Amino acid sequence: MEQLDQISSILALIMGVAWASGINLYAAILMLGLLGTTGNIDLPPGLELLTDPLVLFAAGAMYCAEFVADKIPGVDTGWDGLHTFIRIPMGALLAAGAVGDVTPALVLAAGIAGGGIAAGTHAVKAGSRVLINTSPEPFTNWGVSITEDLVVIAGLWTALHHPLLFTCLFIAFVLLMIWLLPRLWKGIKVVFTRLSQLFGRGKSDSDVPAAGSNQ
Repeated sequence: MEQLDQISSILALIMGVAWASGINLYAAILMLGLLGTTGNIDLPPGLELLTDPLVLFAAGAMYCAEFVADKIPGVDTGWDGLHTFIRIPMGALLAAGAVGDVTPALVLAAGIAGGGIAAGTHAVKAGSRVLINTSPEPFTNWGVSITEDLVVIAGLWTALHHPLLFTCLFIAFVLLMIWLLPRLWKGIKVVFTRLSQLFGRGKSDSDVPAAGSNQ
């Protein structure tokens, strides 16, 4: 029974760090590092580096930058686009580190799964932000951004303290993600089609000679 609990805890941590990395990587690193530093949790050997003061400082500084950028419509989409190349590989690395001292094959498998999970959550976050940014008011954007931060903190806390509950919630999230991603993609295509039509119309209007001008 104890071994089963240990396995479920490791699996929940692998899924948790990968899932959180796709939403807010820096909040995830900062939370794990602070919990490990204060002795509230025992991090696996592969994640003990997160307790280093330099790592905590870097994660804290980047979290502050993301906290601001994530609440400016348009800027948040650009930030998400840039972090496609950061969140996904870091999600894979954190998931691999969460396995602990085991065989290289298990570490690699955890990294592959972690990268896939981080890619999925990142796609949901970035895609939903593109659609939310079509709203002219900024309050929806602010609310979603703050909610994402709180969800990351609550999700990681649940993964660390209630791994079975987190596993059930994670499975529900994956099912929701499978249903949601095609719809987000269709919505994004509509947004970019309208933008291209808008800019195309503006360009065509500028090419039309003014009335009474010499031909």
